[in-house]
Amino acid sequence: MRVVVTGASGNIGSATLRELTAGGRHEAVAVARRRPELSDRAVAEASVTWRPADVGTDDLDPLLDGADAVIHLAWRFQPTHRPEKTWRTNVVGTRRLLAAVRRQRVPVLVCASSVAAYSPAAHDDPVDEGWETDGSSSAAYCREKAYNERVLDAFEAAGDGTRVVRVRPAFVFQRSAASEQRRIFGGPLLRPRMLDRRLIPALPVPRGLRLQAVHAEDVARALVAAVERPVSGAFNLAADGLLRRAELGEIVGAPTVEVPPRLVSGALDLGWLAHLVGVPGSLADALLAVPVLAADRARAELDWQPRHTAADAVDAFLSGAAQSAGSGMPPLHP
Repeated sequence: MRVVVTGASGNIGSATLRELTAGGRHEAVAVARRRPELSDRAVAEASVTWRPADVGTDDLDPLLDGADAVIHLAWRFQPTHRPEKTWRTNVVGTRRLLAAVRRQRVPVLVCASSVAAYSPAAHDDPVDEGWETDGSSSAAYCREKAYNERVLDAFEAAGDGTRVVRVRPAFVFQRSAASEQRRIFGGPLLRPRMLDRRLIPALPVPRGLRLQAVHAEDVARALVAAVERPVSGAFNLAADGLLRRAELGEIVGAPTVEVPPRLVSGALDLGWLAHLVGVPGSLADALLAVPVLAADRARAELDWQPRHTAADAVDAFLSGAAQSAGSGMPPLHP
């Protein structure tokens, strides 16, 4: 199949290209704002055609010409201080892509949503894909993910013959994306050495935190399965393991200290306003409010079995961030 992947140089996109092209499985058209360093062995050897483009502004029809499927992963998290920029890529870009999919009559669209699109849950009972998607907090990331759910609803309701799949993963990590995620979320003050587990005396954990995670490789396998199988609708993706304070302390190898959630969000807001951290407190609020995901549908209909646990995924981030891991993909550069 000829599969167009937007946001192909990012965390999930890079893993998706590897999965799509392994063993000559499919032909990939990789769409990203910046081309990778072609000296990167994985990029040079893969059967990938790179097409530089911005989904928010460029003509997308030529990119989709002759496509058998589109996997839409393009997303801009920063600058959080310029929400009009993220909106243009994340929401306007999605609407523009869907319009091009309709004009080019692409048979399959697989779109990445997020656990953050879900409405808050005040319990720990796993929820299925029927849970409301009004966003887990006022953070721009959650608002934009929830809005895109409505955009996809309208696209599906038009009934133009495109099979639509949306995946809602838990927090996604891999070693090669660790430096990017440290920069996105931590800002300029969070240096790699500060994430060296040998140097962390204690881990502050907001009261009530329970974290689900999934490895980017496992998300990529679900995305490719959604292209290949005759499925539609939403799929939750979460690896085995629900990480609470004790589990996080075990991963870090340090004692934990429980802190009030309002103290965490307030400190983040102050740091964000001073441009010292990358995210506002509303994102911490979302982290504490998102529901626990049940991934039964993905396991049954996509034959999806994650190869990495939630602890494995978090460990990949911590080890990679401390050692400045990355790749030749521009967003993932160490």
